[in-house]
Amino acid sequence: MMADLSVIIGGLALRNPVMTASGTFGYGLEFEDFVDLSQLGGIVVKGTTLKPREGNPYPRMAETASGMLNCVGLQNKGVDYFCEHIYPQVKNLPTNVIVNVSGSTIDDYAETASRIAELECIPAIELNISCPNVRQGGMAFGVTCEGASSVVKAVRKAYPKTLIVKLSPNVTDIAEIARAVESEGADSVSLINTLMGMAIDAEKRKRILSIGTGGLSGPAVKPVALRMVYQVARAVKIPVVGLGGIMTAVDAVEFLLAGATAVEIGTANFIDPSVTMKIVRGIKEYLDRHGFQSVRDIIGALEE
Repeated sequence: MMADLSVIIGGLALRNPVMTASGTFGYGLEFEDFVDLSQLGGIVVKGTTLKPREGNPYPRMAETASGMLNCVGLQNKGVDYFCEHIYPQVKNLPTNVIVNVSGSTIDDYAETASRIAELECIPAIELNISCPNVRQGGMAFGVTCEGASSVVKAVRKAYPKTLIVKLSPNVTDIAEIARAVESEGADSVSLINTLMGMAIDAEKRKRILSIGTGGLSGPAVKPVALRMVYQVARAVKIPVVGLGGIMTAVDAVEFLLAGATAVEIGTANFIDPSVTMKIVRGIKEYLDRHGFQSVRDIIGALEE
C-alpha cells in the first residue's frame, strides 16, 4: 500500500504536504498547463493588500549565486479586485486556495482579512507580517513580539477560518516571535520569508535593484530556513509550514524531519514549472522506500 500523504493545519485538510509559496505561482491559473493542481496540497496566491499597489520601480529582480533577490513590492490590484475578478476564476480549482494578506497598518490587515473571510471557497489566509508598519517608521511588524502580536490579535478577531502567520527570518529569536503569534490565536506559522540582501554591479558601481535591497530566496537560504523551522517546531504546539530553498523532494523531506507539517515551494517554480509534482512523487517514493505508512510518521522525526 502507498503511504498516506494527508496532513491537517488548523481546520485545513491537505491531501499532501506540498503547497506553493506566495508570489511564485501567480493565482495557480498560470501553471495549469504544467501542473495537475488537484495533486497539490494547496496554493498560496500572490500577496493581496487592501488597496491596489503598483510595486517598486524596475529593476526589481536579480540573480545571485544559488538564489535570487526580489523587491517586487507586493504589486497587486487590491482585495476588492481579487474578490470580484480573481475569486470567480479560482474558487473551483481542485485544491486549497490560500490568500496571502499584507498591509501597512493593523487596520489594513484586519479589513483585508475580513473581506476574504466572506469568500466561501477560500479556507485559509497566510498573514505576511514582514510588511513595513507605516506608523512606526517603516519597521516590519514581524520583527518584534509586540508588532507581531498586535497584527495577529486584530486579524484573529476579524477572521474565523484557518490563520497561518508567515514569519520573517530577519530577527534575533524567531521562536520568540512564533510563540507570540501562537498566543494570539494563530493556527499555524510558515517560515521563512526572504532574507534581506543586496546586489551590486561593479562595472557601473551601482546597486542593481531599484530600491537597493531585496529579499533573498532560493537554495542559498535553505540552511537558515531549516535551522529556524527546527527551532520553531520545538517552541510551539501549532503546525509549522516550512519553506526556503526547497528544490527537490529530498529538501522537502528534510523540512518535514525538522518538524514541518507541510512545505511551500517557491523559487524552484521559476526554474521548473512542474517541480511541485516531482516533489510530491519524491516524498511518496521516500516514504515507501523506508516503509512509512504515513507522512505524519516523519514529521519532527529527526534523530537527535
